[in-house]
Amino acid sequence: MKLLRVGPAGAERPALLDAEGTLRDLSALVTEIDGALLADDAALDRIRTAAASGDLPVLDGAGLRVGPPVARIGKIVCIGLNYHDHAAETGAEPPAEPVIFFKAADTVVGPNDTVLVPRGSTKTDWEVELAVVIGRTARYVESHEAALACVAGYAVAHDVSEREFQIERGGTWDKGKNCETFNPLGPWLVTADEVPDPQALQLKLWVNGELKQDGTTAEQIFSVAEVVRYVSQFMTLYPGDVINTGTPAGVAMGQPEPKPYLRDGDVVELEIEGLGRQRQVLKPA
Repeated sequence: MKLLRVGPAGAERPALLDAEGTLRDLSALVTEIDGALLADDAALDRIRTAAASGDLPVLDGAGLRVGPPVARIGKIVCIGLNYHDHAAETGAEPPAEPVIFFKAADTVVGPNDTVLVPRGSTKTDWEVELAVVIGRTARYVESHEAALACVAGYAVAHDVSEREFQIERGGTWDKGKNCETFNPLGPWLVTADEVPDPQALQLKLWVNGELKQDGTTAEQIFSVAEVVRYVSQFMTLYPGDVINTGTPAGVAMGQPEPKPYLRDGDVVELEIEGLGRQRQVLKPA
């Protein structure tokens, strides 16, 4: 299933994109797409049954904003340097264990919402990433099979980053990762049953129409299953939590000088095979 939330920011309603590409209203079945729903197999089965019947009300998508596909996200765990080619372009050694940092849930915006260039920023960068959405509590998971069983679905994430704040201002990476609007998510949450192999997805990102990133999750240093398993050894993952699993090569930081960091008026588009497409216009904060 492709689950999404549509409407004004803060007043989104649950919806579904059916197999024919028709937008359907889920409001009569569920109140929200969140961790509680994703952990409720019976509720998800009701949605599947209703979708198969073709009786769900049709929504007119013309001019309708698409919000983040998951509400009330508990935490966003991010994995750094998780592609061989990205580690190489930044001059870093491939990590022996996953690099973990966090984004606050309030960085999440819709897939086509405005992204704000922070005040004083000269090094705002792009990163297309596969987002993993948790559907079952994951605590000290022992195997890759058990780890994937905890995944509710997948989505496109844009891990927007300010490299000066992240790297040159001291402390942890978090200052360069948590500026407002720095995690567009969506358009859909695609349930795990529709993604048979999360290590076989193509990721692409364009800036002002020019292809910048073109990679595949097959190049991940640590697979989705290993990331979920590993993270669960250090913290409990709950339904509705999100893991951003890293970005392939092609970010501005890895380009020759002068590095083409994002500016006011730039347009970023990104997509992951089968998971949909995003488009953001950059504006000053």
